[in-house]
Amino acid sequence: MQNGPQHTGTGDLRVAVIGGGIGGMAAAGALLARGLDVEVYEQAPKLAEVGAGVLITPNSLRFLERIGLGPALAEVGARISDGSTYYRADGSVVAPILTSDSQGWNGMYGMHRADLLDALVESFPAQRIHADYRCVGFTQDESGAHVEFANGERAHADVVIGADGINSTLQRYVVEPSTPVNSGSIAYRGLIPAQRLPEWKQAASQLWMGDRKHFLVYPVRRGELINYVAFVPSTRELAESWSAPGDPDELRRSFEGWDPVVTGLLERVETTHWWGLYDREPLTEWTSGRLALLGDAAHPMLPHLGQGANQSIEDAAALGVFLDGCGPAHADIVDALAGYAQVRRPRTGEVQAGARANGRRYDSEYPDLTTRDSEIVDSVTFRRWLYDFDAEAVAAAARERLQSSGIGS
Repeated sequence: MQNGPQHTGTGDLRVAVIGGGIGGMAAAGALLARGLDVEVYEQAPKLAEVGAGVLITPNSLRFLERIGLGPALAEVGARISDGSTYYRADGSVVAPILTSDSQGWNGMYGMHRADLLDALVESFPAQRIHADYRCVGFTQDESGAHVEFANGERAHADVVIGADGINSTLQRYVVEPSTPVNSGSIAYRGLIPAQRLPEWKQAASQLWMGDRKHFLVYPVRRGELINYVAFVPSTRELAESWSAPGDPDELRRSFEGWDPVVTGLLERVETTHWWGLYDREPLTEWTSGRLALLGDAAHPMLPHLGQGANQSIEDAAALGVFLDGCGPAHADIVDALAGYAQVRRPRTGEVQAGARANGRRYDSEYPDLTTRDSEIVDSVTFRRWLYDFDAEAVAAAARERLQSSGIGS
């Protein structure tokens, strides 16, 4: 199935996107929408996502709708709107959660990650997606870039986009790989059929904050499933896994004495999974010649702003602007990719820092919780800055400024 602008992908610029996750497929879609010749290479035998939720917020949804994905996302998403609330652990209301931009546009969905990826994949030509291609090497010269895969194949392109995740293989060809920063927490994740929680508030995101713990819930898949994420402290060095099995009883014990709404949901949990929470310090470089990093390969962040996928999609929008009309000459590509990194790095660095700060708020790491609650109330200003952002428009303005100063393609 094809959605949105249709292109044959026969433009002059050949682009290889390494990684077929949400960020990689968003980048591929953004570049295809501008007529570029794009191929996607994914290391897994098939493109798939884990059974977990993701929030799509206005700053990325406006771009996804612009490239034709609005109807597909409306079909599979669960709209998050009024009634979204922050609570203390005992259920006391702290503040509403902002779900719209400054214009009042409610552009927020709870999505099953697999549904989001499927929508991105279905909007892209199937013959241009290559599964079971694990990147093992990269070289480049004045004439082009070359990617080697574990299956013995090679790809040749004018530009290579490293969208290969938090443990990126391509990152080392740009900068010394960054060390994982352990947050000191793990997260339990799971999905519960909404019919098993008939009393649950519909179309809302709800977050409870307690002593070094917090608990987030929102609907996904048209509201048919309730997605929960429970953050708890841990001294264990756990893998950055999305799918390791967890212990439901241990999860329940972690939230004993909390709001009965929380404990009541946890009584219905039959299976759960955990993952270790890590991010990285901001990278000093995102690009090297014909190679650029995108998404978690460039800026992995903690989930406490719900912005990991959204920032990857913003990256995709900006990348499309800078590569649009760019010729295959080495100097042109170097300038275009440098412009992309220049416009994106300050934004993602601020969001990474904001996610860390929000984690401290949510885990109540304050001697006086009234101070924390006041910051939660005031955070609407930051959220508006986050949600009002138009990555495509900002990149276009930045490209124009760079070109007027004699820099860029």
